Amino acid sequence: MTERFDGIEACVFDAYGTMFDVHSAVARCRDDFGLEVEPAQIMSDVWRTKQLSYSWLRSLMGPDHYVPFWQVTGDALDFALETAFPGGPPTGLRQALMDSYRTLDTYPEVVGVLQRLKAAGMKTAILSNGSPDMLESVCESTGCAPLLDAVLSVDELGVFKPDPRVYRLAVDRLGVSGPAAISFQSSNAWDAAAASAFGFRVAWCNRFGQARERLPGSPDIELKTLEPLPAIVGAI
Repeated sequence: MTERFDGIEACVFDAYGTMFDVHSAVARCRDDFGLEVEPAQIMSDVWRTKQLSYSWLRSLMGPDHYVPFWQVTGDALDFALETAFPGGPPTGLRQALMDSYRTLDTYPEVVGVLQRLKAAGMKTAILSNGSPDMLESVCESTGCAPLLDAVLSVDELGVFKPDPRVYRLAVDRLGVSGPAAISFQSSNAWDAAAASAFGFRVAWCNRFGQARERLPGSPDIELKTLEPLPAIVGAI
């Protein structure tokens, strides 16, 4: 029997890696630029790893060092490209990858899950490190925009996840009765742990078979995809 979350007033989703496939940008450009599959995947992994680590490090360095996630994404890509192509990347590859990041693919079940949640009257939102323009673009291109009540970016706070102020933003902006009224979904183990420590009910969408983090907070349930979510939150 599927575990149920009681008293949920809103379903809030991390964006990148949870709803949108961060590796689809490199996958799309692979053939156009003659990239071999394995080196391209390594480059994509480095890009993602640096994107996250730069966000954490900038937060630790203090508010004077905050920059929008779009710049963080570009800085991380520059590191990945220099690592993969010491002599310089193919002409046009950097721009193509950055452009593609604005229109990433959704995972197959995402739109259907959002439709089911909305049909049941559930509030839905994104809570993301992404810059507002990045999130607007990817939500429009994937058809998710009309299925979301809010798209919340850390940009208005000037600090990245997992700062607890980010999770508080969802409570305040969605007008729910408290953290436990939010079901939070993330594919990132560290994000799931931090959201749980804040007080959300957490469904960890462990798409990549990660080990559980050794951090404060623990997700309430572990999923392979978001498909079971409507039943978990009673939106059926």
